[in-house]
Amino acid sequence: MTVRPAAGPVQARHELTLPPLHYPDLPVSVRRDDILAALRAHRVLILCGETGSGKTTQIPKMCLEAGVRPGKLIGCTQPRRIAARSVAARIAQELGGELGGLVGYKVRFTDKVRADTAIKVMTDGILLAESLGDPLLSRYDTILIDEAHERSLNIDFLLGYLKTLLEKRADLRVVITSATIDAERFSKHFGDAPVIEVSGRTYPVEIRWRPIEREDDQPSPRPSLRGGGGKRDAQGDLTAAILDATDELAREGAGDILVFLPGEREIRDTAEALRKHHPPGTEILPLFSRLSVAEQDAIFRPTQALRRIVLATNVAETSLTVPGIRYVIDPGTARVKRYSARNKVEQLLVEKVSQASANQRAGRCGRVADGICIRLYDEADFANRPRFTDPELLRSSLAGVILRMKSLNLGDVVGFPFIDPPGNRLVTDGYQLLAELHALDEQGHLTKIGRQLAKLPLDPRVARMLLAAEQQRCVREILVIASALSVQDPRDRPMERAQAADEKHRLFADERSDFMGWLKLWTWYDEQLRHKKTNRQLQTLLQDHFLSPRRMREWRDIHGQLHAQAGELGLRENEKDAGYDAIHQALLAGLLGNIGFKADEAKARPKPGEGNYLGARGIKLSIHPGSALAKKGPKWIVAAELTDTGRLLARTVAEVRPEWIESAGRHLLTRMYIEPHWDRDSARVTAFERVSLYGITLAARRKIHYGPIDPVLSRELFIRGALVAGEYDTQAPWHAHNRALIKEIETLEHKARKSGVWLDEERIFRVFDARIPAELHNGPAFEQWRREAEAADPKILFLAREDIVAEGIGADHALFPESMEIDGVACKLKYRFEPGHPLDGVTLRLPLYLLNRVDAARADWLVPGLIREKLTALLKNLPKDKRRPLIPLPDTVTAFLSTEQPGERALTEALGRWIRRKTGADIHPDEWKGELPAHLRMNFSVVDDGGQELAGGRDLAALRAQLGGAARITYGGGAEDNSFERSGLTEWAFGDLPAQVKFRRGGRELVGYPALVDAGEAVDLRLLDDAAAAGAETRRGVVRLLRIALAVQFKQLDRDLARETALALKYRAFGGADKLRAELLDAIAARALLGDDEAPRSPKAFDKQKERAKPRVAVVKQALLRDVAEILDLHAQVAARLGAAPQFPGPMRDEATHLAALVPNDFIVATPWVRLKDLPRYLRGILKRLEKLPASAERDGRAMAGILTLQNKYLARRAQVKGAAPAALDAFRWHLEELRISLYAQELKTPYPVSVKRLDKQWDELARQPLD
Repeated sequence: MTVRPAAGPVQARHELTLPPLHYPDLPVSVRRDDILAALRAHRVLILCGETGSGKTTQIPKMCLEAGVRPGKLIGCTQPRRIAARSVAARIAQELGGELGGLVGYKVRFTDKVRADTAIKVMTDGILLAESLGDPLLSRYDTILIDEAHERSLNIDFLLGYLKTLLEKRADLRVVITSATIDAERFSKHFGDAPVIEVSGRTYPVEIRWRPIEREDDQPSPRPSLRGGGGKRDAQGDLTAAILDATDELAREGAGDILVFLPGEREIRDTAEALRKHHPPGTEILPLFSRLSVAEQDAIFRPTQALRRIVLATNVAETSLTVPGIRYVIDPGTARVKRYSARNKVEQLLVEKVSQASANQRAGRCGRVADGICIRLYDEADFANRPRFTDPELLRSSLAGVILRMKSLNLGDVVGFPFIDPPGNRLVTDGYQLLAELHALDEQGHLTKIGRQLAKLPLDPRVARMLLAAEQQRCVREILVIASALSVQDPRDRPMERAQAADEKHRLFADERSDFMGWLKLWTWYDEQLRHKKTNRQLQTLLQDHFLSPRRMREWRDIHGQLHAQAGELGLRENEKDAGYDAIHQALLAGLLGNIGFKADEAKARPKPGEGNYLGARGIKLSIHPGSALAKKGPKWIVAAELTDTGRLLARTVAEVRPEWIESAGRHLLTRMYIEPHWDRDSARVTAFERVSLYGITLAARRKIHYGPIDPVLSRELFIRGALVAGEYDTQAPWHAHNRALIKEIETLEHKARKSGVWLDEERIFRVFDARIPAELHNGPAFEQWRREAEAADPKILFLAREDIVAEGIGADHALFPESMEIDGVACKLKYRFEPGHPLDGVTLRLPLYLLNRVDAARADWLVPGLIREKLTALLKNLPKDKRRPLIPLPDTVTAFLSTEQPGERALTEALGRWIRRKTGADIHPDEWKGELPAHLRMNFSVVDDGGQELAGGRDLAALRAQLGGAARITYGGGAEDNSFERSGLTEWAFGDLPAQVKFRRGGRELVGYPALVDAGEAVDLRLLDDAAAAGAETRRGVVRLLRIALAVQFKQLDRDLARETALALKYRAFGGADKLRAELLDAIAARALLGDDEAPRSPKAFDKQKERAKPRVAVVKQALLRDVAEILDLHAQVAARLGAAPQFPGPMRDEATHLAALVPNDFIVATPWVRLKDLPRYLRGILKRLEKLPASAERDGRAMAGILTLQNKYLARRAQVKGAAPAALDAFRWHLEELRISLYAQELKTPYPVSVKRLDKQWDELARQPLD
């Protein structure tokens, strides 16, 4: 024995009248005298006793023998309830009394202590709870802390608390005992307290090292005990290693085996493997804390089994002694609870145990005889492990500890005498959690809520829910839930009947909330209690539903305790049942760190091993598979607990709404305001608010009133938006006046293309800033002030021109007219200065019916205010040699404008003529092709009669191609007296057709050109906007009327054409027989019925034309059939030659393209009658060229180069023309065909001389002509 100086004198004690004390033959009994002397001489004693020394049961008896003051207790703490109960029973048995007499015990929900009790065994949590009501622990004479080596959170706090208590109580005696303890550290902690070391049992324990073989390991020198000799699976196969070890130990002789495993799942897997592996007579017993009392008691009952194999978690590592154990199998791991201060979650990860824990495990088999401990790891691994397990204080949340210390006035946690002070991160985290719960104020002092929390023997989070319940009027329901979260789950799930248990438990499940499931279970249990017949029947019913009767009673007991404490705190129970919303809003008050948000599946697919929910501070979590919500997966959840077992799992989960979270965590929210702006509709400054809690967005873009948040900025935005920009709804005179004045200045700026030069918004802002009071930032407040201010000065808000304009205005209104007259109609001009915008420049708002009437040349001259800039840009685009004589360009522009009349001809044409007269230089049209800025070309906006835009753009020809037909047809449709136009005419019954008709539209007199428009089965009489277009339409309309008049003759013609089967066969490459017949009918009608004759304009002329046309039909038919047959035959020959293997790719590609353009699919109606007769010659010309190619390839190439140059010019210009080509351009297209005959097949002759040179000269003249 080693005795060190006492920590202080011990006051004299009076001995109690005790029964005879007997000490069993245990190592600690041998040291009885030494221990008694130390107890009497010192206030603190450190007893270091090895496993099996008997310290747990004998030291309390020695303390009793050493003397106890009357009315005082010897308090003995144990870390677990099961150990406290069994230790108390053993001591009572040795003292010859009943449990609850001289020796009692108190654990949660069970109090077996009487007034005459001298030794009280309890959990360390019970002692801590008593300290709240009795800070000096004055009831206790001696306090014995057993199993101190476990260093649980409660033990570490008690050790620090007892050190402070020793300074306040001179009569207190403290004994610290453990099997494996760092005696030096504990002695120093208690002021160099004496240490007594007691050896353990003398039964030796043999340690065998059997490291688990892995796939990538080399074969072990130890032969396989199961005969396989093979390697393990990829995970090391823990189960297989345990089976090998049990086989090895079974050969050693009789004796039970204790196997340590990390958790229930490993116990379940190992138990299943052992049952299959071992013969009948071997009893497999699990041992873990969630087992029912009956299942735990089975470990200690005698059995007839040949051998027992106990599979236990580290609950069997310390004071709980399992009888009959001779062998231990230690995989060297345990599931250790660690709190992550970073992620704010509890982690239950499998870790290697310390050397001290490993020795504790080995000591379990040396109690009754020689033992063997097989360690499933090697000796080097053991040597590298830490000596002692990390204290729970260093791996737990400190919120409860800090709360308890604050309530006991023990000062700050940093200065508290812990054996191993916690790190700053854990301390900070504890304070943060208490701040989250509103338990501490900004100075770190307890709030009213904090003082209430300290009075409840609950986790601070659960206690916070209970306090929030009163506000939500759901105290009754939260009491049930809080008590449920404070006890072990009463739902049993035996491994062999898991499916049946799940089926029964489904009765209490709620699809939206596991918390509501607790309420369902409570209601069911309460109903059974009210209608029970006997306790036996109730117990049977509970067991049938796989519910632990003991835990259900515990749940009810703690509910009773909480109910009483809630009453003491003044929490009033609700009379009516609370709803889902209220209950879960109360729960959220304590669980804000346990929320989760499920992102859209398409956006956020979890990585392997990660959860599909985003939790607080960026963690990823998943709903526990046992939850009723696991399959549903709601978007927002809250969990009672987050546990990291390698994967972060949320247990006891409920569906919640983000607005509930926001309400509960209002003091913790992060708010971000974006895009503050003036909102015209609400007449106030609004912004978008992003609300988040711990990194989870609760509201992404919520519109809010920004005025109270930033009044200064809001006032500025109000002035700029409502008063300067005019985004304010009011009929007040000042507003109309100011807007009109600003609009006038803006219009002048756009016309002069000087935006922002004259209109100075900063000047306007400063004017209003000086006049508007500082506190105004919204419409209602402004209106109230305005009424008072205008009573004193009616013009206080009226702006003057000098308030707006930064410099003198120099724009001439005459240069920028408001309208352009077209056919006597004033069409509005609109100006805009915004480079890059489609409407930049000047826009002519053009009614549809005037689209074809606008003079392109006039529009080309824009308006006087922009013409100088356009002329300058055109001159700058000229080649240098032609531009040099015109310098300086401004003088040239002035001279040009002084002599030319705007709009007489196109601007470039007029400018080219003027330059030729001035300098003699000939400007080719292509030299004007340089790109002009968009605003120097007139923009057109074509609108219907209702003012809606139909189309817009700067290309007038494109607009006419798109809408010109509609404009032409509707030209007369809007006439105020529209009696002229008719529809559905099938005969000439409308009198003479005049050349033009005057009518009124929109109050203006217009001239329309009557036309007969072919409508298919009839004709319509319309007023068109162009004489030439009216003439062309009338010719087609007359043909249609003549076909209707000669319907019988054309019906016979249709039957005759249907019999042209041979022709139809030749036509197959172009279409079917019906298409051929329809095109032949149209071509015959156009040629025979009118041909080159003048269109009739009276009934008499129409009748004469009908008589003249009748005999022509048969003649035209024969000629057309002959020509078409010849064209089809030649086309087939050419196509066959071109389809052969190409010996001359260039020429053959050229002719393939040529053939497609010469004979299109609709060539019968598309080719003019006069040109149709030339097609056979052109086709023979292609054949001649192909025949001559082998002998004249070089000459052919030179000729083709000349043709393609001209042809490309023609195609480029033709692409610029929308609709029918001008006559000159169409004639040039046929000149190209004659040029091909001249160059490739001279023997076929041309009707007139043609050459590349002639056509080149002709093209120069053609290119100078305007397209429109």
